[in-house]
Amino acid sequence: MKKLLSILASVVLAPALLAMSAPVDAQDYEAVRERLRSLVSGDSEIAIADSPVPGMLQVRLGSDIVYMTEDGRYLMQGRMLDLETREDLTDKAMNEVRRELIGGLDRDQTITFGNDDAAFDLFVFTDVDCGYCRRLHQQIDEYNEAGIRVNYAAFPRAGIGSESFKKMVSVWCADDQQAALTLAKNGGTPEPAECDSPVAEQYKLGQSLGVTGTPALITLNGDLIPGYVPPEDLRTRLEQLTARQQATAD
Repeated sequence: MKKLLSILASVVLAPALLAMSAPVDAQDYEAVRERLRSLVSGDSEIAIADSPVPGMLQVRLGSDIVYMTEDGRYLMQGRMLDLETREDLTDKAMNEVRRELIGGLDRDQTITFGNDDAAFDLFVFTDVDCGYCRRLHQQIDEYNEAGIRVNYAAFPRAGIGSESFKKMVSVWCADDQQAALTLAKNGGTPEPAECDSPVAEQYKLGQSLGVTGTPALITLNGDLIPGYVPPEDLRTRLEQLTARQQATAD
């Protein structure tokens, strides 16, 4: 979103719901498409759909979603709420984007704690120098016992090239990644190592997913749970999310 804001300068952006509507015929909104092409890079994906609001379109630009008027003049920022159903349509829209992006994350490049048959599978974007990330990892056995498998992805908050980034590269390049990660989470310094690591790629993916702090927990369905949540509370929250999704599907 920050990258998109820098491109659009004073234009105001907003997440919106895209996947709940059928795509609009490109010919119907060519003026909108042309306006967008003038604002973003040529390789950015542009997809247009109707929104629940008459006269308002839902537009996806790469991993960002915006609202735009049918004449292509206005972009608007804010959350769209359905007051009858009390549903946050903005959050639901971003789930769709996150679900697609997280589906492209190579599991073999995450560091996993937990069983393959765990009731819940969770991706956790983490920083080895983050206090709450360390607290979560200190309880990793409790999360696993609660039926939650944790797949760690790298998100060094200080950015690419920082000391945290270098530590995380060493972790991901270690022969025993679990041991190296645990050492780093306990305040130790892993043996320096370099390889073709996924740390930078995962960091950029986290930014596209809307991760701004760590730990950031993301379900396979695209739900984002920011911050540390105790094991039993997290199990309850994941059960509630699953029940809600099943009710929606029915």
